[in-house]
Amino acid sequence: MNERRIVRRSRRDRKGKTDWARVDALTDEDIAKAVAEDPDAAPLLDAEWFKQARIVLPEPKVAVSIRLDREVLDWFKRLGPGYQTRMNAVLRAYVQAHRKSR
Repeated sequence: MNERRIVRRSRRDRKGKTDWARVDALTDEDIAKAVAEDPDAAPLLDAEWFKQARIVLPEPKVAVSIRLDREVLDWFKRLGPGYQTRMNAVLRAYVQAHRKSR
């Protein structure tokens, strides 16, 4: 890896628009209250939840050879890295949509 591209950060490098003094002044109670009032926040998980939690690994992908129109492949590739993952997501959505209709 090129050393010139590595950016090192420390806790003292706080820049941007965040009011870090206000953040640092928050108590645990303030944070818990803000989380409880946020409708988009994930629920707080307790020890009981973690006792019942199970790791579920995704199924491994299958390597295949497929013929595609050049225009289709180029379009996905132009979107950048991860084009195969995006193509899989489109195909998965198609399968799920058609699975429901039958």
